[in-house]
Amino acid sequence: MQFDLTILGSNGAIPAHDRHPTSQILNYNGNHFLIDCGEGTQFRMNKFGIKRGKLDNIFISHLHGDHYFGLIGLLTSFNLNWREHPLHIYGPAGLEEIMNVHFKHSQTQLKFEIHYHHTTADAPRVIYEDHFLQVETIILTHRLPTTGFLFKEKKGLRKILSEKITEYSIPHAQIPDIKKGEDFTDATGRRIPNAELTADAPATRSYAYCSDTVFTESFVEQIKGVGVIYHEATFVDEHTERALETFHTTSRQAAIVAQKANAGKLVIGHFSARYESLDLLLSQSREVFAETYLAKEGTVFEI
Repeated sequence: MQFDLTILGSNGAIPAHDRHPTSQILNYNGNHFLIDCGEGTQFRMNKFGIKRGKLDNIFISHLHGDHYFGLIGLLTSFNLNWREHPLHIYGPAGLEEIMNVHFKHSQTQLKFEIHYHHTTADAPRVIYEDHFLQVETIILTHRLPTTGFLFKEKKGLRKILSEKITEYSIPHAQIPDIKKGEDFTDATGRRIPNAELTADAPATRSYAYCSDTVFTESFVEQIKGVGVIYHEATFVDEHTERALETFHTTSRQAAIVAQKANAGKLVIGHFSARYESLDLLLSQSREVFAETYLAKEGTVFEI
């Protein structure tokens, strides 16, 4: 199944150098998840061909404006386009209040339901689950209560070998049980072990979104072996002290997290507007973790 990440916005608090505040689209087999919604998210969706109508779930990491200021515009566009099916928003409790105040004073009557799922930054919790994916919060350390999000693919059923179906004349009705791990008994009473009939399910994939945080290894165990990790990398080494003061991370520190988590790939973003060129951020990260990539807007990363 398709599982990929599109970067919509990659800058920190201030739009600069043709970079926009944080937002991403995670696509799992056509099911789109919006992760953070900074100012200008709608424009980036239009530019990169992301259809608003495919969005049913939005995840907001915390209540600094560069992570949700685009949400009012997006919800309003949903309404103007006569959206009728429900929308689910996962984020801090205050987000619902902020949205409701806007709709109250703009006299906006929504044509669709919004279901708010309030997150907390005290302990990791599963906040979303369907047949294929599970999403749990990652507890981060920032100036406001902040969570990241770990998207984990569920383990699939075993794959039955087509030649074994023919060889043992396996009835179609018994295939689902065999995929679940059961053995097969043929017409003569002979028991065929499941290991002979099936192959392992494909390896599961995962994506960790680590939003604004001071450098910490507190969540490394939770994301061990993650396929792709996005980690904020606001500053270069020269500004490590500033990163600590503002509860942010340097690109080298982000690489340390990826290295300790044994991640497959690191994507860094949330760049400070003080850097027009991102070359130093990338090079300092790659000194620690070679598989580091910049969150350039419009880039698609396979999970």
